[in-house]
Amino acid sequence: MALRHFFKHLTILTSSYGFCTLSSRFIHPSLTTLFNNINPKTQPLIPTKFSLPLSHCYTSLSHPSTSTLLSPYLSVRIRCPKDIADVFSEALMCFGATSTTVDEDDNCDTSNEICIESIFPESEDVDVCISQAADSVGLKMIPSYEVKTGEHFDWIKKTQESFDPVEVTEGLWIVPEWKTPPDVKATNIILNPGLAFGTGEHPTTRLCLLLLQRLIKGGEHFLDYGTGSGILAIAALKFGASFSVGIDIDPLAITSARHNAALNDIGPENFQLRLVSSNTSSPSTDEHKDIQKQTSFEAVAESGHEMYDVIVANILLNPLLELADDIVSHARPGAAIGLSGILSEQVPCIIDRYSPLLDNISVSEIDDWACLSGTKKLSGN
Repeated sequence: MALRHFFKHLTILTSSYGFCTLSSRFIHPSLTTLFNNINPKTQPLIPTKFSLPLSHCYTSLSHPSTSTLLSPYLSVRIRCPKDIADVFSEALMCFGATSTTVDEDDNCDTSNEICIESIFPESEDVDVCISQAADSVGLKMIPSYEVKTGEHFDWIKKTQESFDPVEVTEGLWIVPEWKTPPDVKATNIILNPGLAFGTGEHPTTRLCLLLLQRLIKGGEHFLDYGTGSGILAIAALKFGASFSVGIDIDPLAITSARHNAALNDIGPENFQLRLVSSNTSSPSTDEHKDIQKQTSFEAVAESGHEMYDVIVANILLNPLLELADDIVSHARPGAAIGLSGILSEQVPCIIDRYSPLLDNISVSEIDDWACLSGTKKLSGN
């Protein structure tokens, strides 16, 4: 049976925080958290690479309970056009689904349709989620679907069983913190993949890691524009960058990146985390204090306008288009910039938008997903 799985976590066990229960949404590859100023009704959502959001990735930390360990869920079977199945699956997870499976062998009503099996928390409003997901990918009609209530489910066990070490390329592994690295001599990035997007499994994350491996020569200052799990910022340091900055609008992403940095023995002297306000204003005092309690890394509103040698933004099409000037403005003249989180068919739009800003634009692809790279024009922003 030909299946394609997309999985996000509902309940995650971490060694330092106990149980983290997602009370509302999770996000896509780029679902990095920086875009509250973009209308989710007209733009694909991006909450957190992890999340630069178009809408917040709301979370809460709680103590373990029977309801968090063994949670009832909704099993939703959705029929949608074949040509948007993967994108629609990602959108479903942006708006509330915890997992989706595209069943290519299943016989739907027409040859142009395909079935998606989706899991939602029992409390989720499936009607609203599917409607918003359909709108975000441009569907004119809401797909037909059926909803069934599932039995109690051990989400923590399922989450951990679903992740194995991933070999991105020879000598580069992404390893869940509860697994043993297959090759201790390799470059191993240890992650808890449950707190924010960025596990190394998605093609866009792989593309960005391969790009970084090529771009980082040693001593660079790197900006991860929508850091999420922190995987790219951590990888840049392991490849030889001297300093990484990860920015995000989601406090959960900051917590996740801090935790993952600690797993890799990376301290604040090399890795700075910044909680960026979605409306360009500074976080509230209470919010700032709360973040500082969770992390020894700096987590503050963006101050000044630093310049970086390498920048990667693994987000989605519309945010990349709308935030192009801001992304490039953080780069030194001649700096390398990577852009991902887009489908191959969306590449021409990105090239058109960034051609006035970048030289030497090139494209790499994996499984219909793309990553563009170029250098900031010497006379640019």
